[in-house]
Amino acid sequence: MNDLLLQALSSQNKKRPPIWIMRQAGRYLPSYQALRKKHSLYDLFFTPDLALEVTLLPVSEMNVDAAILFSDITVIVKAFGLTLDFQEGVGPVIEAVSEPESLPSHDLADLEPIAKTIRLLRKELTVPLIGFCGGPFTVASYFSPVKRWLYSDPERLHCLLEKLTEATKSYLDLQIQSGAQAIQIFDSWADLLTSPDLSTFCLPYHKQLIEHAQQRGVPVISFMRSSSLHAKEIARMKPDAISFDWLQPLSRMRATIGPSIAIQGNLDPDLLYAPLPVIEARAKELLASMQGDPGFIVNLGHGVKPDTPWQGVRCLIDTVVNSF
Repeated sequence: MNDLLLQALSSQNKKRPPIWIMRQAGRYLPSYQALRKKHSLYDLFFTPDLALEVTLLPVSEMNVDAAILFSDITVIVKAFGLTLDFQEGVGPVIEAVSEPESLPSHDLADLEPIAKTIRLLRKELTVPLIGFCGGPFTVASYFSPVKRWLYSDPERLHCLLEKLTEATKSYLDLQIQSGAQAIQIFDSWADLLTSPDLSTFCLPYHKQLIEHAQQRGVPVISFMRSSSLHAKEIARMKPDAISFDWLQPLSRMRATIGPSIAIQGNLDPDLLYAPLPVIEARAKELLASMQGDPGFIVNLGHGVKPDTPWQGVRCLIDTVVNSF
């Protein structure tokens, strides 16, 4: 088995750095586009055989060093019996919640298809499988008046965040017990918050999820937009890895957080629209800047965009794989 990712997550990798790409199983792949013409996004997420197929596409076609479960951070709302739809050009549409205190106790029965997908994947994969979840603040941003509650009713917001956190802990248990070998926490909307609000409404709940997964023996990657602006605060939560944006050099982020936490990133997704020689040159610059770092994972600073040329993605991956 190719365990480069797991070695890097423990900051013990002595070979080339692993590479995987956020949103690697997605719309830039022609094979995915063909599937999407036949099936709704909801069906792709919740039909195990289809989710298995989509998750495997970039592993077989792009030679990445890890698979990430094909799902969505918003599926956790199903644990509360809320309706969830994925609308073209809009994204996740979730049943409105005006009184989070009235939400029932969470029940993961509707998420069992995702557990089945993970079990099927572990039988097929020869690279590690990354499970994931949304940070509670980010998930809350999709179906509640978060910005209003932030200032006018923080107690109500905390109630929602607490309920989401507890449900997400159970969801992480489901993924880990089914075979997920690492977890990434996506707090994609953390950049909406000021530093004080980040420390109040985001980081405490994010930290609970980190600790919960780590207690079950699984390494955790923390992802937040604008992570380079909050590197020290994120490092204090002690994730196994931090996924960084492209706003600061990774070598500077390494100096900021120290040697014990792995670093993931940090190429601008727009680089993949560039001519292939430019992509290759920038990738080599990144590799050179982190040469010999045992906790370095190559990735983008955010997810690959839907209209990205697949050739650009392939060039980046091939450059990393063939440079050592």
